[in-house]
Amino acid sequence: MGLIVNGKWVDQWYDTDKSEGKFVRQDSRFRAQISTAQGSQFKPEAGRYHLYVSLACPWAHRTLIFRKLKQLEDVISVSVVEAQMMENGWEFGESGDPLYHLDHAYQLYLKADPSYQGRVTVPILWDKKTQTIVNNESVEIIRMFNSAFNELTGNVDDYFPVAQREEIEAVNTRIYDTINNGVYKAGFATTQEAYNDAYHTLFDSLDWLENRLSKQRYLVGENITEADWRLFTTLIRFDAVYHGHFKCNRNKLSEFHHISNYVNELYQVPGVKETVDLEYTKIHYYASHLTINPTRIVPLGATQNFDAPHDRDRQYF
Repeated sequence: MGLIVNGKWVDQWYDTDKSEGKFVRQDSRFRAQISTAQGSQFKPEAGRYHLYVSLACPWAHRTLIFRKLKQLEDVISVSVVEAQMMENGWEFGESGDPLYHLDHAYQLYLKADPSYQGRVTVPILWDKKTQTIVNNESVEIIRMFNSAFNELTGNVDDYFPVAQREEIEAVNTRIYDTINNGVYKAGFATTQEAYNDAYHTLFDSLDWLENRLSKQRYLVGENITEADWRLFTTLIRFDAVYHGHFKCNRNKLSEFHHISNYVNELYQVPGVKETVDLEYTKIHYYASHLTINPTRIVPLGATQNFDAPHDRDRQYF
């Protein structure tokens, strides 16, 4: 795991010395929008955009789910990097980069902006026409997928409805800070105090989530929204990776009745299970994070059946 410094790739783990052992995530740098608005550089066009993802990354996984749900597979092409992230970061491996035959994702960043400095993350939404990165912020990518291509696909399903946006954003804020990013805060902490704080905050929110899901089927309203999918990609990885590798081990998610049934329901939404690969995910986390797991041994468990029946269609009061 590294970053680009002065136009060169540097293999360097996160520096937590200045943050008292706490993991601080870098903000995304490419933030352009695909839009039909007058003057927009990036218009919604079939075949113009390419998505680079890792099947291990929960942030990238969100974009794969929206690409599937919004029927964008014939509109936006996709590449999957290798499971292991070694000294050169995300690698394209034998499958290769179909656009430029590059070996590593950091080369895409430098192609888009030779002056770029910082971490190289996925997802990457690439514009083939102007040969640059449109956006590398997963939230903004899924919102573009949610609505920008509706006229091309005829799919008008809306996971970010205007009437519910205020509540969706409020729920997202807590879940991002304490669960989505919370597992990383625990796993990448380098002091006991930083880990303890992240651990307790994470499980306080999981207890809050269990209670919320005992009273309603989805996070906001009576239908699945963006908030559910943004949470799902963390929850689906929890027992396989975060519980052990990131030391988030007070409980497994399978021990939360309502959360585990909720995960099963979302997994069983048509098309979603095709975006999930937990074996690839375990290989990435356990074999790539040498600071946490220097032996690179990948555990054989946990075996989970997300196709098991769920009770989320029960009556709520």
